[in-house]
Amino acid sequence: MQKPEKQLETIKRGAEEIIREEDFLKKLEKSYKKKTPLKVKAGFDPTAPDIHLGHTVLVEKLRQFQELGHEVIFLIGDFTGMIGDPSGKNEMRPPLTEAEVKQNASTYKKQIFKILDPEKTRIVFNSKWLTKLTPPEMIKLMSHYTVARMLERDDFKNRYENETPISIHEFFYPLVQGYDSVELEADVELGGTDQKFNLLVGRDLQKAYGQEPQCLVMMPLLEGLDGVKKMSKSLNNYIGITEPAGEMFGKIMSITDDLMLRYYELLSHISTDELAKLKADMKAGNINPKTAKEELGVEIVARYWGDKAAKKAREEFAQVFAQGQLPTDIPIAKLKWEEPERWIADIMKEGGLASSTSEAMRLVKQGGVKVDGEKLSDHKATLPPPKGEYLIQVGKRKFLRIVSG
Repeated sequence: MQKPEKQLETIKRGAEEIIREEDFLKKLEKSYKKKTPLKVKAGFDPTAPDIHLGHTVLVEKLRQFQELGHEVIFLIGDFTGMIGDPSGKNEMRPPLTEAEVKQNASTYKKQIFKILDPEKTRIVFNSKWLTKLTPPEMIKLMSHYTVARMLERDDFKNRYENETPISIHEFFYPLVQGYDSVELEADVELGGTDQKFNLLVGRDLQKAYGQEPQCLVMMPLLEGLDGVKKMSKSLNNYIGITEPAGEMFGKIMSITDDLMLRYYELLSHISTDELAKLKADMKAGNINPKTAKEELGVEIVARYWGDKAAKKAREEFAQVFAQGQLPTDIPIAKLKWEEPERWIADIMKEGGLASSTSEAMRLVKQGGVKVDGEKLSDHKATLPPPKGEYLIQVGKRKFLRIVSG
């Protein structure tokens, strides 16, 4: 195990805030002296079936703790997911069904082991203890927080002032999330900056239940491909970790040089010293940003698809964009034409080029769709059955051959 000061340096990389840093260092020193690992917790509500790179910022920080020899607890909020996290919301978020939670949780478990060591990761579900809380225990839990404290949260405060309904069960969310830390006796909890209130509740509840309060390591929200707003599927600025290798690589190559360095800091496994050298070389003009971006793309793609796929993605990118050629392995979709013509948005959705017809229409309106090399401008366009095939291109990276089947 590394010395406490060195561990602190590693954990501080990319972190937005540590509460409290002096207490955290003391925990590291105690752990180092007694050779007892810290219990490091991060909770994830299974709100969507797939994880994008923005979600992995916390998982990467868990990996660092794991490599430093600490006990990593990956908490899946199957109970809290059915309440719905109100953080940052201007209205009540629809709670997930039990079936949705179970399906999404299963996917999470498969995806995180692309980053974490499964042999050293403890996965827990908070329904295990939250469903067992008796009415008197729940009342005791609620007694530790006041309505006034809850209304200090910006989202609750704004909704209250705007007379937007706040359901009582939404107040339960930070309480039961905080109780997870009590149940697990967590030494450290990780979370995004948008979770600060919830994480602080955990500290308060641990004090109330006679435990030493956990330290908090808060990570920034990763900007999406636009470099401005946080990575989000709804904003279509995300890089999904289950996306094809070539598409993932191409998206990474599309980001700005400044954003590339942020991705290096939050997602890359290169050392702190290597990162500092990269930044210095970039500033001095000693390294071509395109080369640095390619190396980042290879590293990230290899993490999820393997070295061979990452190398192929890099070569294909050069082939398609530098030489103007088509990819060698464009997928083929067989679609049925039950009507004389089919709507382009429907074709794109069924072919997997868009998640919905509304997204497909938006892509066409933005000028991002080509059929046989011709840009579409009409989102209401229809196509007759292909005589041979249609080659549909979305953006710079998505290609699909459509045949009638």
